[in-house]
Amino acid sequence: MSTTIPLKHTARTTTGVVPPTEKKKGSKLFALKTDFLKNDEDSIQKDILDHVEYTLARTKYNFDSFSAYQGSAYSVRDRLIERWNETQQYYTERDPKRVYYLSMEFLMGRSLQNAIYNMNLKDEYHNALLELGFEMEDLYEEEKDAALGNGGLGRLAACFMDSLATLKYPAWGYGLRYNYGMFEQGIYDGYQTEVPDYWLVAGNPWEIERLDVQYTVRFYGQVTEKKSSEGSKFEWDHGELVQAIAYDTPVPGYHTTNTNNIRLWSSKPHKEFDLDAFNGGNYLSAVEAKQRSENITSVLYPNDNTYSGKELRLKQQYFFVAATLCDVIRRFKKSHQNWQDFPNKVAIQLNDTHPTIGVVELFRKLIDEEGLQWEEAWDIVTKTFAYTNHTILPEALEMWPVSLIEDLLPRHMQLIYGINHRFLIQVTQKWPGDIGKMRGLSIIQEGEEKKVRMAHLAIVGSHCVNGVAAMHSELVKHKVFPDFFALWPEKFQNKTNGVTPRRWIEQANPGLSTIFTKWLGTDKWTTDLELVKGIKEHIDNPELIAEWKYVKQGNKQRLAEFILKHCGIQVNPNALFDVHIKRIHEYKRQLLNILSVIYRYLSIKKMSPKDRAQVVPRVVIFAGKAAPGYVMAKRHIKLINSVAEVINRDKEVDQYLKVVFIANYNVSIAQIIVPASDINQQISTAGTEASGTSNMKFTMNGSLIIGTLDGANVEIAEEVGQENMFIFGLRTSEVEAAREKMTNKEVVIDPRLQEVFLNIELGTFGPPDIFRPILDSLIYSDFYLSIQDFPLYLDSQASVDELWKDQSAWVKKSIINSASTYFFSSDRAMNEYAEQIWDIKPCEVETTLNRRY
Repeated sequence: MSTTIPLKHTARTTTGVVPPTEKKKGSKLFALKTDFLKNDEDSIQKDILDHVEYTLARTKYNFDSFSAYQGSAYSVRDRLIERWNETQQYYTERDPKRVYYLSMEFLMGRSLQNAIYNMNLKDEYHNALLELGFEMEDLYEEEKDAALGNGGLGRLAACFMDSLATLKYPAWGYGLRYNYGMFEQGIYDGYQTEVPDYWLVAGNPWEIERLDVQYTVRFYGQVTEKKSSEGSKFEWDHGELVQAIAYDTPVPGYHTTNTNNIRLWSSKPHKEFDLDAFNGGNYLSAVEAKQRSENITSVLYPNDNTYSGKELRLKQQYFFVAATLCDVIRRFKKSHQNWQDFPNKVAIQLNDTHPTIGVVELFRKLIDEEGLQWEEAWDIVTKTFAYTNHTILPEALEMWPVSLIEDLLPRHMQLIYGINHRFLIQVTQKWPGDIGKMRGLSIIQEGEEKKVRMAHLAIVGSHCVNGVAAMHSELVKHKVFPDFFALWPEKFQNKTNGVTPRRWIEQANPGLSTIFTKWLGTDKWTTDLELVKGIKEHIDNPELIAEWKYVKQGNKQRLAEFILKHCGIQVNPNALFDVHIKRIHEYKRQLLNILSVIYRYLSIKKMSPKDRAQVVPRVVIFAGKAAPGYVMAKRHIKLINSVAEVINRDKEVDQYLKVVFIANYNVSIAQIIVPASDINQQISTAGTEASGTSNMKFTMNGSLIIGTLDGANVEIAEEVGQENMFIFGLRTSEVEAAREKMTNKEVVIDPRLQEVFLNIELGTFGPPDIFRPILDSLIYSDFYLSIQDFPLYLDSQASVDELWKDQSAWVKKSIINSASTYFFSSDRAMNEYAEQIWDIKPCEVETTLNRRY
């Protein structure tokens, strides 16, 4: 079978560049569109006001802060689109290999500040808006965070997209345009409440609806085999059809023309309205298909505790990859006729297991639609895909019932069986007669209900598998997938995560940014973070130390004002700010933290006035969401808030201890909290956190880590020096023995923890029945080893208090932390992916005075 793609005569050119003859036909068009928008203050003001009047249909008489934000956003977007068009046409002309980053989440945060900073228009917009009567910083607050992610996975994807554009790599991000985010978190009577997060309620000026980019996605249906002299051909037809509509968000690189793209898919009905059903009086049926179609992109991570929930999740995942691959293949076919070139022009990265069904979808398209033979098609697939594993927790390694896939995606299930059969032949060649190895490695998990192991499918279908921190990658190789590593050791790599210093230093902490630029003598650290090592040369300079303290104090004052406004709690900005912000989960051990807070509270209560004079004042800050169905995590939130209520009401400890839970944690809130933190909690049970990225953001901002040697903490310790952190707890190698000790009831509970348990049981912090399940989980199982780590944790907290009393030593450790974070820049991570996994090269769009296209 030929691998040549037949040429199709369409209006599009192979390069995307209009030939000279076409230019002559529209000479007026090209004459009018030669100049970029001007960036002087008058031009910016005119553009803002034009958008307020002509886009928003408002007048100068109702020109308020929100319309000023919207007008500014549209004017910025105009400039982004110019750069974006230049970039995409340049890529089309040069035809570099592109990477397509597939992620179910992109937690972008706010876009106005990021775009203005990256396009180097901060001063111009500041002055232009000031003359119109608006502070730019106030307009930033008008923007609602895009609710396209839940936590670290989505924020990592956003950092990676920023770095790819800044480093000038030809890249596209692909995901879903959710109408509702995970949920908007409230706290009522100490409990987490969830309401829909309709982040699009006021529109989204940053997205561009692309009604010209639509693809049809099929579900259900049946597979028919058609035999001929050339062999068998399988056709998948009938079933339910859904339209995928593209929405584009330009992603500007930092101080470069290069502007990449995130394309998000929204689900719409293939048939908008059933007029026959409506005319027949069946009004609900007339719109049923529309509602069913739109449900696919309604909510980020629908609850999958039910069969219908599982079906909707799998629908989301297939809808996402099916539309994406249609788009990727269309772009490839514009300028290529040979399928053997596909892996040389296309790299696809799976950000966790969610997009894994894309492996089978590309395979199906090559075999069923393009007519390639099995081996040839599979070779292309495995050279194209790479897979990032983000967790070692078994419950997070996705598996779908075979019966569900057979019903929803019948052709894909056939292909999975075929892929697995050929794969197991390889396994038997490596380990002849070893049924255990076959059972353990099989893509299909046997049992009462057969399931497809998506992580196994991702490994089998990819040329590279990476973990996201050195320790995590070792666990992936030797604990999670040891047999796969034995079979294909060359596939496995480590790529430690990173975060963008543009958002997490320059934008989140302008005071620190000013310090770096002043003392380094350059602002190039924003794109070459290794330069910040130079700050260590001035570590004994009193002027630097004074500036460092001043900036930190300003950030703490800002957070204190935020807490008063949003939580109604007055906190002392001179106290030590102790921060624990991340998704609420048992393995992240917010429980260990709040138990120690209770002990601290009980200790202060028993102290004499003389002893209290030696107490280091603390503000303990929590933030994070628990999954709606995660009952135990939600109990932890209730305990935190109940403890906070008791402590914050107690005038006796008022000046020594406060506890705050900040609701509805998101990127924008993190940008206020992170720069204000003195210490940050990274206290997951050793061997459970894949990497973590908040630890990197805190370290960049001079916050000291109190944590276990888990995830990226290990590498942070190597970079900043363990003596500049507060490391405690069981090591990964000790965890198994510690759990066995717990199982055998050989663990003696520390008397201090017993006192904490007793006070909970006595109702000091509210009705004890509410918290009984928490205590039972600790006393009878304690899978995450909080009891055994508790005394070590208290010792480490005592070390924190002791160091805080020596402010000179504390500030120097803070400076060392900030100055030692080059390795945790997402720029470093993206260069490693580009060179060692994707084999892509930078493609810089040269800056010109006039438009090229």
